[in-house]
Amino acid sequence: MNPTRRTVIGGALAVAAASTVTLPASASASASASGRLSNLAHLDFLRTSVTPPAAPGHTTFGSGPVGVLWTYADRQADGSYKRIGGGTYDAATNTYGQGAFNADDIARAAVVYLRHWKQFRSAASLEAARGLLRSLTFLQSPNGNVVLWMQPDGTLNPSADPVELPDPSDSGPSYWLARTVWALGEGYAVFRRTDRAFATFLRDRLERAIAALERQVLVRYGQYNVVDGRRLPAWLIVNGADATSEAVLGLSAYVEAGGSAAARRALGRFAEGIAAMAAGSTREWPFRALMPWGESISDWHAWGAQMPSGLAAAAHALGTPKLAGAAIGDTAGFTPLLMTAGGPDNGWLPTPIDRTQIAYGVDARLQGLLSVGLPGLKQVAAFVAAWYFGANRAGQPMYDASTGRTYDGISGDGTINRNSGAESSIHGQLSMLALDANPEVARLTGTPSYDGLQIIEAETATGGQVVTPPSAWTGESQWSNGSYLSLDGTATWTVPPSSQQRLVLPVVNLSDAPTPARTTWTAGPRALGTLTHVCGSQGISAAPGALLPLTLANPLPAGATTLTARAQGAAQLDALLLLPTVSSLRIGDAVLLASVDTHARVMSVPGKQSWTYDAAGKLVARGNASRALVVPGGFTVVLG
Repeated sequence: MNPTRRTVIGGALAVAAASTVTLPASASASASASGRLSNLAHLDFLRTSVTPPAAPGHTTFGSGPVGVLWTYADRQADGSYKRIGGGTYDAATNTYGQGAFNADDIARAAVVYLRHWKQFRSAASLEAARGLLRSLTFLQSPNGNVVLWMQPDGTLNPSADPVELPDPSDSGPSYWLARTVWALGEGYAVFRRTDRAFATFLRDRLERAIAALERQVLVRYGQYNVVDGRRLPAWLIVNGADATSEAVLGLSAYVEAGGSAAARRALGRFAEGIAAMAAGSTREWPFRALMPWGESISDWHAWGAQMPSGLAAAAHALGTPKLAGAAIGDTAGFTPLLMTAGGPDNGWLPTPIDRTQIAYGVDARLQGLLSVGLPGLKQVAAFVAAWYFGANRAGQPMYDASTGRTYDGISGDGTINRNSGAESSIHGQLSMLALDANPEVARLTGTPSYDGLQIIEAETATGGQVVTPPSAWTGESQWSNGSYLSLDGTATWTVPPSSQQRLVLPVVNLSDAPTPARTTWTAGPRALGTLTHVCGSQGISAAPGALLPLTLANPLPAGATTLTARAQGAAQLDALLLLPTVSSLRIGDAVLLASVDTHARVMSVPGKQSWTYDAAGKLVARGNASRALVVPGGFTVVLG
């Protein structure tokens, strides 16, 4: 299911009575024999059919049962899986507090089966997609919005427990409306060539959804919200570039298939809004990432962050190459730094706090790299895809090609959640389909080793006072380790030595007060810089001020082991981020290097071949020796 703004690891919300089904051996054997990575057996296991009772205003194409998808699959002690719904289960009524099936997963599963049919022309996949699209359109209300949950007997549950927003779920724009647009757009593009009557129905329902977005969201096109002094587009779906990017994927497919002028207009405006969410620079947080949430300048999360793939699709559909510029910044700039810092973690909030890793986030990184399509980014994609095959914090595969299962996630301490629910299964299969379509992407295996972004908790200093607020979550960001250092004097930190210079990014709580705090930073006799802890007007953000990493003017010298701050005024310090000028990720004999240096450098890296790319992802050098060139803001791939 869809995480809210609170990032979570996938898994069941409640263990309840449901159904246990054995996977058909033939499906697994067929996929294995084909040599493909993609295997729909587990997703097929999650599918079922239901005949929903009549609901005012809710209809679908044709008659008879519709295809649905169980939300969760809990691993049992004997290794089998039990399909269950979300929320508390009531055995007397056979209902869940949320429901058994949901529009989010039905929509995304439809995309899997549509793409599987496009790649392999599987009649079974086309039929599965049809069934899922029929249930998805039944969930759509006359106002164009979508009811999120359906109970095991097909009864709609517009108001879930726990409460979803909006409530009722079809009362306004939502993630599930965005994902419905995604599925309907890709569905129309496929069925217009195989079943014109069904395609016409899908087009009509998609236009109904577009009208809802025009009425509820795009009516704000051209308006901006102030968020801690920054102007962010006010016309994103639920103020999210993440949700909007998934709608853009569907709109792009529809426009490419000859969609309406309204669809083209919506696509252009949504893509413009997503591109406006690019932030930072090669040396400033968040390092050219496309930010997912239009109500915070401090919150980047991996799940749903399909902004680069959405922009790449929109650029192609609209014939507007400039839209891809922000996507290149995200994929060539931010993603290599994310990977060298420990892999596709769930949340930099702004410190990398949520170290959980789930397929939804991994797939978003992979899709972006492959969608932008530059050769160097496909090389980076191999380092991301390796997460599925064991190059992760747990050191074990997260995808089982023999069953098609993708596990629900890895916690920050390396513990695997071996449940395999719909969301993880869907995004695992989307990744496998993408890799099947791009066989040139190398298959990397091995234990990863990282030399990248390091976190020093501010509270470890000598000096200052540790403060623990009532909640680590501020409403728009999160205090690392649940506390911070209040400083109105001098504090000193011991830091691990490094053979490289490192950028220093203190994570400070900025204020719009008339007299903000200032901190001056030194390493021994060397002055590193002075920060003024000031931000602009709060605007629509949920909390005054903003937690933000700020880059000091001068790097920490190589070999330095202490760092000192002197505050004027009451400063609030959350953490110190130390970023090597050249960070690295090694998987087996493959190495990814990412540079935030100001000049080109040659690194001694064992290997036979190297490819050097600049900040725009363009190849600038290729070598066959163990000395690899890295250039400012760029990345280098070395293979042994």
